[in-house]
Amino acid sequence: MATDSPVIIEVALNGVTSKDRNPAVPVEPEEIAADIIACAEAGASVFHTHPTRPPAARRGVSDTAEDYATAYRLALADRPDLLLYPTMSGGADIGVRYDHHQLLAEEHLIRFGCLDPGSVNLASFGSDGLPSATDFVYSNSPNDVRYMMELCTQSGLGASLAIYEPGFLRMTLGYFDGGHLPSGSIAKFYFSGDDGFFGRGTPTYSAPPLPEALELYLAMLGDRDLPWAVTLLGGDLLSTPVARQALDRGGHLRVGLEDDPSAESNAVAVARAVDLVAAAGRPVASSAEAAAILNLPS
Repeated sequence: MATDSPVIIEVALNGVTSKDRNPAVPVEPEEIAADIIACAEAGASVFHTHPTRPPAARRGVSDTAEDYATAYRLALADRPDLLLYPTMSGGADIGVRYDHHQLLAEEHLIRFGCLDPGSVNLASFGSDGLPSATDFVYSNSPNDVRYMMELCTQSGLGASLAIYEPGFLRMTLGYFDGGHLPSGSIAKFYFSGDDGFFGRGTPTYSAPPLPEALELYLAMLGDRDLPWAVTLLGGDLLSTPVARQALDRGGHLRVGLEDDPSAESNAVAVARAVDLVAAAGRPVASSAEAAAILNLPS
């Protein structure tokens, strides 16, 4: 990617961030739609949301899809070119966790599938110096990854790939080298901060936002023509060296209240990202330009 090419700014609007943690986080469909439009006007081109209701309040895949669709229909009625996508859901099997993507794609509401190509311990160290006392592992087996990749390809969705660890990138590059990665995909390198994304304290996952950590990923990526971005889970990406480093090396940015619960607002985070992009001497991509850069299926 040329270092003067347009920058895709993704905003992750809510995630697990609650109103108690940050009153600016959008939760209800109308709030989410309005925040999407505000962030689009500020300069974002890709928009990621979590559902408005907890899993216990949603009955199956169609109910999960409708939870997203309510907000997405409102946003797309105002800005039909927006690039929207949901998160994965909870459930006993990968179909329950993922098939809402297919329903949303059939209604032409989304352009990406959220795809986490591996498993990781999402926890943190406590004040006692020990990791969280939990048996939870965020698990996505190789068969799960095959299912998600195939659904994205069949539904015409780009894969928005969350790269928590180097092994996640190895899985992604295997698909790329084999010619099986869905068209329109982007790899996002997830660094970790200490601001309470999965509990307060030092994370047990990912790498801190060190320039050397980004260089590791870029060395693995090599000369493959695969777009990539950076984000920071549990902190302010734009205050770290990897944000400007990514722009100087041809990458893209993700910000928002999901990843940085302490941000002033999503629109303010996007505006700050726009300023950093300008300082790096690169233009900001519109949603239409982002779709072209990624070669998203129409």
